[in-house]
Amino acid sequence: MKREVSKTNDGVKINFLGEVKKDNIVTMVQNCSTGKCECMSDDTKAKIKDMKVHGEDGDVNLSLEGDVSVDEIHAALAKSKVINK
Repeated sequence: MKREVSKTNDGVKINFLGEVKKDNIVTMVQNCSTGKCECMSDDTKAKIKDMKVHGEDGDVNLSLEGDVSVDEIHAALAKSKVINK
C-alpha cells in the first residue's frame, strides 16, 4: 500500500493507494475517534477536530482537520496496527 501525506489549508490529507480496503481506513478512524488507537500521541489526537474518509477500495482518502503536521501523521501511520497488519 502506498501512502501519500500532504498538508492542506485545513490540516492534513492522506491518500492510500493500492492494496487498501476502505473499511480498514474507516476502522482506523473509528478507533481514533473512540480512543481505542495507540498510534497517535494524546497531543496529536487533541489537535484533530474532524476526520473524513472518501473513495473506494484501492484509492482511499482520509482528511484530517486541525493543526496537525505531516510529520505527526507519518509517525502515527507507522504505528497503526489496523493498516500495518
